[in-house]
Amino acid sequence: MAEHPHAALVRKGYEAFSRGDMEALSGLMTGDVTQHVPGTSSMSGDFKGLDAVLSYYGQLAAETNGTFRIELKHLFADGRGHVMSVHHVTAERGGKKLDTMGGIVFRIVGEKVSDLDQCEEDLDVADEFWA
Repeated sequence: MAEHPHAALVRKGYEAFSRGDMEALSGLMTGDVTQHVPGTSSMSGDFKGLDAVLSYYGQLAAETNGTFRIELKHLFADGRGHVMSVHHVTAERGGKKLDTMGGIVFRIVGEKVSDLDQCEEDLDVADEFWA
């Protein structure tokens, strides 16, 4: 069975992110895309607009000296413009190590990602890492 087009779009995004290919990511998102990052750390918040979202991704790399890695595990599509991902994240920062599961609920509009709602397996672990 072929992968749903919306799931394929999100998979391409994960692949581009893993390569650090911000140009490819730009082509997969709307100009007014918003990423919602839970928690209370300085890395939490709502990143509104393509430039803000891409800047957030750059911050992930900078804050972890390039050690931030994300491995896509599963994708689920509803056929109505939503894709849910499950991924594994590892990173190192300031002598701390992050090794956790998370996910994102993507909203697809006009065959581009318009909204990303990030979820964490353990918000306290994520907040402590980014503190």
